Amino acid sequence: MILRLWLRGKILRSFAEIAAASIGIALTVTFIVTLASFLAAAKISMTSRAISVVSLDWQVQAEAGAEVDDIGKEISETDAVETVHRVRYLDAAGFEARTGQTTQRTGPGQVVTIDETYLKDFPAEMRMLSGDASGILIAQQTAANLHIAPGGTVTIERTGLAPVSVKVSGVVDLPDADALFQAVGKTPDAGPQAPPDNVLIFPPSERQQLFLDGVATPLTERNQWHIRLGRANLPADPVSAFAYVTSAERNLESRLAGRALVADNLAARLDAVREDALYATVLFLFLGAPGIALAAALSFAVVAAGGARRRREQALLRVRGASPATVVALAIGEALVAGGVGAATGVLFAALLAFSAPGLEAPGQHPRALFAAILVGVLLAIASYVPPAWRNARGMTVNASRLALTRPSPPLWKRLWLDVALLAIAAFFFWQSESTGYQIVLATEGVAATSVDYKAFVAPALSWISVTLLVIRVCSYVIRSNGPILNILVSPFSGRLAPIVAATLSRQSTSLAVGIAATAVAIAFAASTAVFNATYEAQARLDAQLTNGSDVTVFGTVQSPAGAYAPALAAIPGVEDVEPMQHRFAYVGTDLQDLFGIDADRIGRVAQLSGTFFSDGDADVALRRLASTPNGVLVSEETVQDFQLQEGDDIKLRLMNSADHQYQSVGFKFVGVVREFPTAPRDSFLVANAAYVAASTGSPQEEYVLMLTVGDPAAVASRVRAELGADPSLKVTDIGQAAQLIGSSLVAVDLRSLTMIELGFAVLTAAGAAGLIFVLSILERRRSFAILHAIGAKPKQLGAFLWSEGLVTFVGGSIFGLLWGFSAAWVLVKLLTGIFDPPPDALVVPWAYLATVVGCVAASIAAAIVLVMSMLRIDVGRLRDL
Repeated sequence: MILRLWLRGKILRSFAEIAAASIGIALTVTFIVTLASFLAAAKISMTSRAISVVSLDWQVQAEAGAEVDDIGKEISETDAVETVHRVRYLDAAGFEARTGQTTQRTGPGQVVTIDETYLKDFPAEMRMLSGDASGILIAQQTAANLHIAPGGTVTIERTGLAPVSVKVSGVVDLPDADALFQAVGKTPDAGPQAPPDNVLIFPPSERQQLFLDGVATPLTERNQWHIRLGRANLPADPVSAFAYVTSAERNLESRLAGRALVADNLAARLDAVREDALYATVLFLFLGAPGIALAAALSFAVVAAGGARRRREQALLRVRGASPATVVALAIGEALVAGGVGAATGVLFAALLAFSAPGLEAPGQHPRALFAAILVGVLLAIASYVPPAWRNARGMTVNASRLALTRPSPPLWKRLWLDVALLAIAAFFFWQSESTGYQIVLATEGVAATSVDYKAFVAPALSWISVTLLVIRVCSYVIRSNGPILNILVSPFSGRLAPIVAATLSRQSTSLAVGIAATAVAIAFAASTAVFNATYEAQARLDAQLTNGSDVTVFGTVQSPAGAYAPALAAIPGVEDVEPMQHRFAYVGTDLQDLFGIDADRIGRVAQLSGTFFSDGDADVALRRLASTPNGVLVSEETVQDFQLQEGDDIKLRLMNSADHQYQSVGFKFVGVVREFPTAPRDSFLVANAAYVAASTGSPQEEYVLMLTVGDPAAVASRVRAELGADPSLKVTDIGQAAQLIGSSLVAVDLRSLTMIELGFAVLTAAGAAGLIFVLSILERRRSFAILHAIGAKPKQLGAFLWSEGLVTFVGGSIFGLLWGFSAAWVLVKLLTGIFDPPPDALVVPWAYLATVVGCVAASIAAAIVLVMSMLRIDVGRLRDL
């Protein structure tokens, strides 16, 4: 009965206070549920993207002397297997072709036999460039080496047998050659260690031509089974999916022990993704935990702002005979009302967000996270209301409880200088992490167990706490000292009353410093989140551009160079600039590598070149050095290490000459190290001046065209495809497609939904921290303002106090908040460098968003002041009720 009457009275007389506390709890619950929903959706998306780019899930290779029919039967009976094809590999000593008066020969190669339905089930393994797919196919690079087209004749040099000639019906690209020709198992002679440069693909009906004079020996022919697993049974989480695929693969290996080896390509892909999934969890914790803590702190601050009123109310209850247990019980009831309403509202907001924002799942799909968020909201309310009531009921006299003003001693953290100590500890942990070059996520290749180095959370967690306390210390000292800084801040609104207003504020240094700190932390959270997300998005675009080359890229071949279409492509609507680029091949010793011929003065117009792409950290310097050295070449780090090169060395590369189609030695000067380059592979490649490559090979043709676009790259790519027609030898891609291809990288995860939620939440929290706490703090002192009004103070004079206090809160919170926000973002980028590929050169600052946040904070404080001034217009006769 007492509880019901008490709660009814609280709701009727203190509805604004309970509603404010419920809003803080609702923000906390909403943010927790939304983060959990996005994290789950992100992991599902990462798994889906990863498996979508794996064509050959498993490759099973028969051991020498094993019964191939039994192996095929064993594979077909495996539950996880959905599709299986037998593929035969035959080593060839070399290939030869005669064109006109010249004869071209290649080194060793591979002949691959596939059945009629192979390309239907594994379409990503081969892409038709020209000719007919029903006969013998030749790889694009082999066709370029032999200088033949569909209809040409190739002579195959067989080990131990006479050469045999075959007619080629089509030319194909092998985009997945690394997997198609990988060495299966750990046996050194199980297969080639790198994709062969020369490949022919035979249908079974044509394969018999190779065996007219005999049979292949076990050393020259290998049998493989290419397998696709049933994807419906794969778990959505990358870690669970990796464990599932690995266990199935080990089960098959155990049944084929001694007879076959298994290459698990799908597990290898998921192996990388599960590390990214852990990074996703860490990322969301780094970004989300401060927001959750901020919302919780806002709830505490809102409840604490009404602490003096509740203390007086509880004192009156005790005067009227209420026991300490009754007082605590009433506080629990009030907490349950605020917590229950806040939790329910938070769940409702989360459901609305999930319904309206892409990339989020409904809260009901994650009941454990939903229950945990509701529990956190209720416990947060209890922790805000109950401990102060218990302390007041048991530790203070009734008279002490009724005092409106108290003179507490400095808190323990101030006396112990805890803020400085925590900041020093945070700096130490950050220095330790940064100097040792640690990895925050450890996912050992091939091992299902994963781990996260949670020490990395120490530095940011302690820094948030220490900086908050440090802001309170500094601001309380500046305000309490009543020095020039405070007088300058209050003078715009107080004028001649500045000394009086400053003196008044100096007596409220602690409460005002807490308000400034709350505003600063809210702005810092918004700034750090915005800067990190902007940097993240910029790197995501850079990563996609690195893979694709530019916004839109046309990939041609030696036989059909895309550069011939450059003038027509430049005229397409939406194309801002075009830049052709050569893509050739060059031998470094016996290693065949990609060679890119560029115009070093123009390539930066269409491709975003980061300083991290080059060893000296400056893209402009590296490109100027290349442009000033006509025969200069930039060499990849792997090649530099493999061949022990020193900058300035003269090196010989073998390039194919267009006149006789033979590889000839060409001199280059090593002028720099390149780590990454648009469209280049991740391992070994070379970058040279296009003019020198053209002069050295006798061919000025440019195989690729990079395009900078205005607007949607996908729409421009569609127009480019229409312009080029149905030429299958030209491939058009945009950065959106590139992002799908790099789906196992965390940078490819689309954070736009989460970014909008986080930044919207940051704006609400910043405005709430600045405005709501300001309102409640002033209302707690409305008795003082009413007295001033009673003794003749004019509204303008009362406004001088309010506007001056609001200005001090705004200026202090904005300065400290922005400074700490930039510092926190820098720390996050440094600690989470592992998610960026390549790492960013500098932070990306979204100035428009930060201006919006600061503007919302200013508007919130101004609205709070207007609201308070209207509430302070009361009758002097009600002073006894305040």
